[in-house]
Amino acid sequence: MSKTAQRLSALETPTDLGQDAMEDISQELRLLLADVFGLYVKTKNFHWHMTGRHFRDYHLLLDDHGDQLFAMTDDIAERARKIGGTTLHSIGDIARYQRLKDNSQEFVAPKEMLAELLADNQKLTQFLRATHEVCDKHNDVATASLIENWIDQTERRTWFLFEIVQDL
Repeated sequence: MSKTAQRLSALETPTDLGQDAMEDISQELRLLLADVFGLYVKTKNFHWHMTGRHFRDYHLLLDDHGDQLFAMTDDIAERARKIGGTTLHSIGDIARYQRLKDNSQEFVAPKEMLAELLADNQKLTQFLRATHEVCDKHNDVATASLIENWIDQTERRTWFLFEIVQDL
């Protein structure tokens, strides 16, 4: 057995899900992880660059949202490993797999920041639901259960952002 094959076999955590399930679910989790990391960085970017008369409220809200997103990252990656898959290895992997778009503009007005985060959280909810469907297809109730909590968290962020954007 080659050294590469030995290293890869060392990462194969035993699971009863089967090879197809492990590959399908791990791929979906890799995409989710890239999206969550991307949304985390965007949320922190907007948190750091917030301006205006509601600065304190929005700054604290985005800090809370960032904490929620960052907390998801380890759970997503560890879930992929628990079922025998691999996960992201680098910032380059994040860039390759993320579906949510970055925002590197020098200045973004507060309303546009919050509206963009609203739209991204709505898309993340759609991605989470699609991943849940893959888990259901393969009877992976543990991953599906985690995803249900992440959907609830993401819907809450969406709700808060929606209410704020409507009032601006």
